[in-house]
Amino acid sequence: MAKALAEAEKALAADEIPIGAVVVFENQIIGRGYNQTERLRDVTAHAEMLAITAAANYLGNKYLADCTLYVTIEPCVMCAGASYWAQLKAVVFGAEEPKVGFRRHGALLHRRTQLRGGVQADACAKLMQQFFSMKRK
Repeated sequence: MAKALAEAEKALAADEIPIGAVVVFENQIIGRGYNQTERLRDVTAHAEMLAITAAANYLGNKYLADCTLYVTIEPCVMCAGASYWAQLKAVVFGAEEPKVGFRRHGALLHRRTQLRGGVQADACAKLMQQFFSMKRK
């Protein structure tokens, strides 16, 4: 999660919503990303989507069944759907996202995907609070 937080810091520095993600395969990061929707002018340029794409390119396979996605904030429906199609082994997130998190909409992960939340949740939430506090000023 520390590496995902480092990605989120990159988003914060770029004035993007500070969410970061990494995909791990055999204890090695094979994909990483941070939100870049503003910079790329692309609503799909979420941290998870970029990390999943990088990991698939690294492995040369659209399926990531032996990979774990670490993301600082609970994924949205789109990103949960992408993890479903990639058949990730596990999704680990930091802070909950009560407004747009995928869990509000039921089971969107692949049936074999393990889910774990709350990992370094305080640090992950703090970045989000810092970003939106700056935006309100």
